[in-house]
Amino acid sequence: MSATVKSPVKDGHHAASDKQQVASQGAKSYKGFVAGVFSGIAKLSVGHPFDTIKVRLQTTDKSQFKGPWECLSQTVRNEGIKGLYKGATPPLVGWMFMDSLMLGSLNVYRRLLNDNVFNPRRTSAESSQGHKHLPTIGHAMAGVMAGATVSFIAGPVEHIKARLQVQYQVEKSKRLYTGPIDCVKKMFGGYGIRGIYHGLVATLIFRTFFFFWWGSYDIFTRALKENTHLSAPAINFWAGGVSAQIFWLTSYPSDVVKQRIMTDPLGPERKFPRWRDAAKAVYRENGLRGYWRGFTPCFLRAFPANAMALVAFEAVMRGLPE
Repeated sequence: MSATVKSPVKDGHHAASDKQQVASQGAKSYKGFVAGVFSGIAKLSVGHPFDTIKVRLQTTDKSQFKGPWECLSQTVRNEGIKGLYKGATPPLVGWMFMDSLMLGSLNVYRRLLNDNVFNPRRTSAESSQGHKHLPTIGHAMAGVMAGATVSFIAGPVEHIKARLQVQYQVEKSKRLYTGPIDCVKKMFGGYGIRGIYHGLVATLIFRTFFFFWWGSYDIFTRALKENTHLSAPAINFWAGGVSAQIFWLTSYPSDVVKQRIMTDPLGPERKFPRWRDAAKAVYRENGLRGYWRGFTPCFLRAFPANAMALVAFEAVMRGLPE
């Protein structure tokens, strides 16, 4: 019986195919991180005024603001339009990095789950012939993983933003923090890196609800592709906006608790040493309704801000070279 000899031409073809696959995967990863930067810019431009009203309602009681419209009118009357953009510098820089890391890592986790869990590829020949789509549960799992990853940037950014947003003094000289850099210096000088990362656990808990965001985004995207003749940007807009609202409907109470922790005094004056302490305080003060205080501006913001962010992300993904 003669031995079977592999064709060097075929082996060379497989090797070349493997190299092309690795290069393609690298390109996809790079595109996700770059496109995320543009998503962050779009989200900030549309959404920050809504976010300021949300945070102020979440961290005060009814004696200061009866509702979102009163909060909006008082903010504009006392502080001008600029008051709505207080604390915008950290998310302008932070959301560029945050969305880059979140959406870039989301792309990576989707591919890893698809290739290694749901639809494992066994040979380069099979890879070159394509593979099944990642199921919805895979998109949801990738969302949770991306949420945990980005929390280590989002935690400090949102912490600084929240402390700046609840400074109501019009004159800078009367504020505890004159700006984001001053806020970082004072927190780090007084409490070290733990001061900067105050509220990280609450951030991680909040971002587990990305399960619902990215799972529902996949469901709506597929449904719109199969049942409508909408263009790709229009599908991204509607799927992105509706899925973001589902995310906030499921996650909002945890965001209220997170904001209470992030605006809690540091040091010996601290009221909430644990997540559950803040959760109990919200209920004790306002009952179940307390977990939904400030929801209206958040819900109004969710659709346009995230719809435009995902339109920007997907457009850049399509436009960047492979």
